[in-house]
Amino acid sequence: MTNPYLLPEGNVQISFSGGRTSAYMLYHILEANNGLPDNAVVSFQNTGREMPQTLDFVQEVSERWNVPIVWLEYDRIDGKPAASVVSHNSASRLGEPFEKLIEAKKVLPNTLMRFCTVELKINTAKRYLKRLGWKEWSNAVGIRADEPDRLARAPKKDCWVPWRPLVTANVDNNQISEFWKAQSFNLMLPVSNGRTMYGNCDGCFLKSESQLVMLAREHPEKYDWWVQQEKNHEHRGDWGVFRRDRPLAELRDFINVQADWVFDEEGYFCQKDDGECTG
Repeated sequence: MTNPYLLPEGNVQISFSGGRTSAYMLYHILEANNGLPDNAVVSFQNTGREMPQTLDFVQEVSERWNVPIVWLEYDRIDGKPAASVVSHNSASRLGEPFEKLIEAKKVLPNTLMRFCTVELKINTAKRYLKRLGWKEWSNAVGIRADEPDRLARAPKKDCWVPWRPLVTANVDNNQISEFWKAQSFNLMLPVSNGRTMYGNCDGCFLKSESQLVMLAREHPEKYDWWVQQEKNHEHRGDWGVFRRDRPLAELRDFINVQADWVFDEEGYFCQKDDGECTG
């Protein structure tokens, strides 16, 4: 059978999110192709809300595996969206790209209007590749075979063709975990129920309530950035919150008041004294 990690013909963008799965995909692509072919670009789109461990992991992957990774950030030049090339040293760490996008949109993204992912990641990479003169390309994303929901909603654009080698190779989360147990380095973020805590944007509104609670408790300064965005745009009503069902300031106040409660792994409230879930 044909190796599922062999690059297709034409230009290829390998999207590296900074997580374990996309790094696994990158490793096997490099192995199958004896390094990075000239027609391929590995890109990491930094939103400015990544954990420092993620940024360090991206840099370590690049150095250990001897692969060039293009670091990109959403920017505004002459009032128009643009892609800026940065590095591990110069990458934004205080949410600057995200804030530039919010200022331009005048509203906050939400579950029905996820322009943050589209602009900060997808279109930022697209602008950079167009600048290289690319007109069409294949796009590799680390979607596993055990993620049918993600695969079903994968975007299909006219200038690129989706390439999902992990699906073709039938890779699941267990294989990813076993791979990293055998490596001499790893992404230094905790894992809960097979999911990386604080991966991607630290306080993303798509994360579970329990993850946000842990962020507020362990990294209050990071949680406060998201609260401040809602405060800055509260005059926009429903367009000034990331999620109407859980305004972040209210959630933080609840956490502070209910200091004797914790979330269990399923996201329920549990009392510390007996650990019984109350639903």
